[in-house]
This record gives sequence, structure tokens and C-alpha cells, in this order.
Amino acid sequence: METLANLESFVRSAETGSFSSAARRLALTPAAVSRNVAQLERNLGVRLFQRSTRGLTLSEAGARFLQTVQGGLDSIQSAIADITVNAGQPAGVLKLSTAPGFGMDYLLPLMPAFLERYPAVTPDWYFDNRPLDLIAGGFDAAIGGGFDLPPGMVARELARLHLIAVASPEFMRGKRRPKDPAGLAELAGIVMRSPLSGRIRTNVMRNGAGAEMTVVQKPVMTVNGPDAVFPATLLGLGVGLVAVPHARPYLESGALERLLPDWHGDIGPISLYFASQKLLPAKTRAFVDFVTEAFRTQKLAQVMSVHGLG
Repeated sequence: METLANLESFVRSAETGSFSSAARRLALTPAAVSRNVAQLERNLGVRLFQRSTRGLTLSEAGARFLQTVQGGLDSIQSAIADITVNAGQPAGVLKLSTAPGFGMDYLLPLMPAFLERYPAVTPDWYFDNRPLDLIAGGFDAAIGGGFDLPPGMVARELARLHLIAVASPEFMRGKRRPKDPAGLAELAGIVMRSPLSGRIRTNVMRNGAGAEMTVVQKPVMTVNGPDAVFPATLLGLGVGLVAVPHARPYLESGALERLLPDWHGDIGPISLYFASQKLLPAKTRAFVDFVTEAFRTQKLAQVMSVHGLG
């Protein structure tokens, strides 16, 4: 009978497309994963992968075998995870990813209460604006938007993130206020370049009546991430399209003012990404439940959208 290690090495290698990525997910060395798969192939008498310098490709037999064993392996691991959850407290290193600004403003403040409740868990935070390969990177969970959803991962929406046009009172002094997003082209703007494509990011805004309009800005400065748009706007360099939670306290203090109050952009959902719920270790389950509850009780979804602005 085949060992669980051989079957797991095969399934995770098929899901990630490489022995190295599977090894990171399984906490093994790539050589160990390769040996496990090779032993499985010898025992079955078939080649499961076509190997090349570009990675792994399932053979026809391998694809059939994956469909047959994947569900069974998940069931076994679910049973093991259930025993682990019920046997003791969540513990271990919890590898997490989130965007720097959002993570430091909204997730780090949750950590004292989380660690007080789960002192045996050690969060290992990676602050990065780029969508990451969560499985290949060995992440237990990630919070953000724009991640590809690989097999074995699920996304739980926490909030919708809205974008608004803001500027400093000093910048707007003596200038005509735009009536709609097209009018922003007449004002100097802080524009953002996509860190992935290198192109200037295009934003679409909509109003309360449901009309949509593409924003065209006159660049006075170009930056490669959202965390730089806000401080440049606050310094009075131009109009910035800024996420609501960043702008909120400065709108309240008067350091910024909102242009086009009936218009906003929808950046998309902020989601919590994690492995299929059947396979969650206790530490990840604890984190998922804790963050979800915090967003509900602290009404953080309202903080992210224009609906919470006065």
C-alpha cells in the first residue's frame, strides 16, 4: 500500500507545478518530494509527470490518478486536522501576507488581542503590495485583493475598498472645482503605475445614479504603489485618488478635502485567502475566525467604503 507521504508529494507537486513549491508547502526538501514521487511511479509502474527544465506536466496517467486520489487525500488530511484542532491549542508559526499600509493600519492593531488569546502562535508577516503565489510561498493566509485563486485556496470577502478624489485645501486654493471625473484632467494629479505591468493605472468612478466615467489625470508625479499616492497628495502636490480608510482621518481634520463627493471608484474586495477549510490547521483557523469577527464587531467594512463617510 502506498504511503501518505508519497501520495501527498504527488498531489501537491501536481497542484503547484514543481517539486520545490510542493516542498515548501509540505516542509520537506525538494529532493525528498522528488524521491517520494519517483517511488510512487516505480510502485505503480507508470510515469505520472513529464519533467522538463520549465517544470512538471502531468502525464495522461498522472492526470487520471490525480482525479482519483485527490479527494481521498483531502479527506484523510481533514480527519488529521480535526484531531489536531481538538487535541490542543493553536500553535506554531503563522505565515501571513498583506499590503503594507492596510496591514499596519488595520491588522497590526488586532495582534495584541490575538496573541493574548493564542500565545503559542507566532505571526510571521510579509508586507508587500504585489499579489503573491500563496501556495508556492508557503503562506498560511493573506489579506488583500487581486490574488489568483489557485486550487486548494478559498477567499472570504471582508469588505469592499472604495477610492475617492482628494486634495489639500492649499492645492485647491484659487482653482476651479471639477464637476465630474473628466474635470480632473485640468488639475495636476498624482498617478500610479502598476507594479506588475508598468503601465499607468486606469480608474473608473461611478456616481450615486450608477453612471460611470473613466478618470484621466494630468500627471505631476508618478509613483509605483498606493502607499505613495496619499502622502504626496497630503503635501499638496496634486489631486490623488486615495482609498477611503487612508483619507478618512484627514478629511475629518480638514487636512484634505474631497472632490467629486458624489463619485467614487470601487477597487474591489478585500478578502481573506487561506487553504481549503477542510485542511486548515488550528493556528490558521484561529486567525481566520479572529479577523472575520474583528471586521464584524469593529465595523471595519464600513470604514473601507464611502457609505461610512459623513
